[in-house]
Amino acid sequence: MKICILDRDGTINEDSADFVKSPAEWQPLPGALEAIARINHAGWHVVIVTNQSGLGRGLFDMSALNAMHAKMHDMLAAVGGRVDAIFYCPHAPEDNCNCRKPAPGLYEQIADRYGVDLNGMPTVGDSMRDLVAGTAVGCVPHLVLTGKSASYRGRELPEGFPKGTMVHEDLGAFANYLVNL
Repeated sequence: MKICILDRDGTINEDSADFVKSPAEWQPLPGALEAIARINHAGWHVVIVTNQSGLGRGLFDMSALNAMHAKMHDMLAAVGGRVDAIFYCPHAPEDNCNCRKPAPGLYEQIADRYGVDLNGMPTVGDSMRDLVAGTAVGCVPHLVLTGKSASYRGRELPEGFPKGTMVHEDLGAFANYLVNL
């Protein structure tokens, strides 16, 4: 089974310093949904891992999160794509859980649910913590220069990024890389 693990905010959709709290605020990045469809059509299962501390902070509830994800699923279906599962951490940072990235708990849940070793599977995100979490279970790190990482365009990555991190302009560029392997 080929699993491609994607971060959500800043990788698939617009990020917000004030949190994405509603379906109206959930807006896909240009070309991101089509990129997921290309990944699917190349035989990959797409799984999302996302910190959603807005839940723990009381900024939105499960109904709003489910509505955001329903919007994403509907928009993906319209372009021929799909996400097989969404794993999220609902905790605030002070909860010190094992599922909030950069901890690897969400990735461990994926391995358990699918009964697979994630070693060598790609993980894609827009922040160091996304990639640190994935490499803890052997994923290959891919950084997209959208969301939190847009400021790295034309610069070397700062210390702390996992060794071997591959850099892509956006999710579309990553999809092109992956389907042409």
